[in-house]
Amino acid sequence: MKDSLVVGLSKTERIDVDAGRTISFFGDDLAVYSTPSLIYDIEVVARNLMLEHSDEGEDSVGTVVNIAHMGATLKGNWVEITATITELKGPGVTFEIVAKDALETVCKGSHQRFAVPIAGLEAKLKGKAAKIAAL
Repeated sequence: MKDSLVVGLSKTERIDVDAGRTISFFGDDLAVYSTPSLIYDIEVVARNLMLEHSDEGEDSVGTVVNIAHMGATLKGNWVEITATITELKGPGVTFEIVAKDALETVCKGSHQRFAVPIAGLEAKLKGKAAKIAAL
């Protein structure tokens, strides 16, 4: 990570809540932003912030997500997700997360990521795949 990654940095991204990001089990009239999609989008926003301050050959992996999904965002609307760095501990980064739609706050919580060298991650995953194949 570069020295430019510091506590207080934040990134906000607007996400369009399309059909693929909604629950389907209540029918189309009640299609709202799903929690799994929200978590995925939180990870992407936080990762994008880290990538802006990452060294060559470095990326990050998510390790902890702790959120309260407290409001429903209807399909066809948007949500803005803000990730703000609250703590840096070595390669570990903790974010405060807030998501809002046009009317209300729909999520609050935290997310942790860990900076990793891509080559090291690739080697680790290939080793795991080989062990699984040998079972």
